[in-house]
Amino acid sequence: MTIVVLALATADLIFACTYWHGLYGVAPARVAQNIAAGLLGKRAFAGGSSTVLLGGLLHYAIMAAMVGVYYLASRRVLALIERPWLYGALYGVMLYAVMNLMVVPLSAAPKAPFVPSWMVGSIVVHLIIGVVTALSARAALGGRMVVARREG
Repeated sequence: MTIVVLALATADLIFACTYWHGLYGVAPARVAQNIAAGLLGKRAFAGGSSTVLLGGLLHYAIMAAMVGVYYLASRRVLALIERPWLYGALYGVMLYAVMNLMVVPLSAAPKAPFVPSWMVGSIVVHLIIGVVTALSARAALGGRMVVARREG
């Protein structure tokens, strides 16, 4: 699952950096500092390379938690690995909602303006994250486990 975490977190960062740089000229370092701002508030933007690194590490840690929660849940709830496309997509939407309606508002990050195209893109990315997470959990747990649970 480590490869999955690294791949998903990297793809998500590439999406964010490409979006914000392409449309608004925001430097990739600033994207990472914005993640660090969840802990440090506005101070993160004056922190230089140390807050860029902190933001990157936080991003990968959050992705590890997201993937890990689904994997652990799928060991107990058979439907999560039997129907990975459905439950993965639902999980992705839930991740987006939790991050944007709970985690970010409760963090120290400054309030960002609402950008509809960012919201749509982020939901699509989270859908992909959820489905890839679910398919990876299914693969990690193996098809034999699914059959064994049905028969057992």
